Amino acid sequence: MGRVIYSMSVSADGFIKDRDGGIGWSVPTEDRFRAHLDEVLGLGVHLCGRKLYETMLPWETDPSLRNDELGVAFADGWSALPKVVFTRTLHAVQGNARLAEGSVAEEVAAALAATDKNVAIGGAGLAAAAIGLGLVDEFQVFRCPVVIGGGTPYFPPVADLIPLELLETRTYGAGVVYERYRRA
Repeated sequence: MGRVIYSMSVSADGFIKDRDGGIGWSVPTEDRFRAHLDEVLGLGVHLCGRKLYETMLPWETDPSLRNDELGVAFADGWSALPKVVFTRTLHAVQGNARLAEGSVAEEVAAALAATDKNVAIGGAGLAAAAIGLGLVDEFQVFRCPVVIGGGTPYFPPVADLIPLELLETRTYGAGVVYERYRRA
């Protein structure tokens, strides 16, 4: 059975977006982009918040992102990956996606039942809800060497400690450190 994984690039001080919603400081180097490709190819389903869905939609709709072998591979992998979008504002989605019909817990259970691969969950609000329900098994952080001082945090405020076990670290180009944890 697969695990539920929350994986994002973060600043050194733990934010996934800056105060203005920007992520330009987290643009991946080629080695990190390949790691993201490997991650996508290893997933069975991706549960997305609306903003993440909209950020990633060009990989399914914009031919200019298929400008090299790596771009083609990522676009193909992302397009093939089934996605469930949690939103209060969209009434339809494009590509290989559907709107969430159940609660976070119901959709996580359905995604895990539909595949033997890992299930990713992304988008700060959606991930926060899943973390609060104890549904996230693994946390993957690509820590970028920049302090942005505020914005959207990777981890939400929690009522109780969440003990973690460090499973792996790796260093990528531009000084990005990958940290992989599971709930202890």
